[in-house]
Amino acid sequence: MIDKNQLTDVIQQAIAGTDLFVVQVTVSNDNIINVDLDSMTNVDLDQCVMVNDAVLAAFDRDVEDYELTVGSYGITSPLLVPRQYLKNLGQDIEVLTRDGRKVKGTLTAADDSGFTVEVATKVKREGKKRPEVEMVPERIDYDNAKKTCVVIKF
Repeated sequence: MIDKNQLTDVIQQAIAGTDLFVVQVTVSNDNIINVDLDSMTNVDLDQCVMVNDAVLAAFDRDVEDYELTVGSYGITSPLLVPRQYLKNLGQDIEVLTRDGRKVKGTLTAADDSGFTVEVATKVKREGKKRPEVEMVPERIDYDNAKKTCVVIKF
């Protein structure tokens, strides 16, 4: 079975100097390898081929039989790494937290430990008959986010 750490090192060397980053690398017990890449701009076919060729050059298929897929991480797939949050600043997102809450709003900040979502919240003001909608920032740690998806608008 191919060592995932060695594989990840090969991929990191292949993408060095580009704006590509690894979202996830999976290696099954049957040596089926999936490499999902993302970028602050876009991931094109030539970049996927470049990573594919680097892996093929590093791991001899005659010695270790494996199946390899290198692709762009899908726009409808959940965000998994902090760089994806940075890439999607200003986008509307939906977060399912570990305690079961759904948080919908605009992604306004992200760092190494978590992110901030501006959430539309109804606030009752003194002297007003109806509550007003106010944008309130909510900080969520990555460890507390079970699933985060970008809301696609058509």
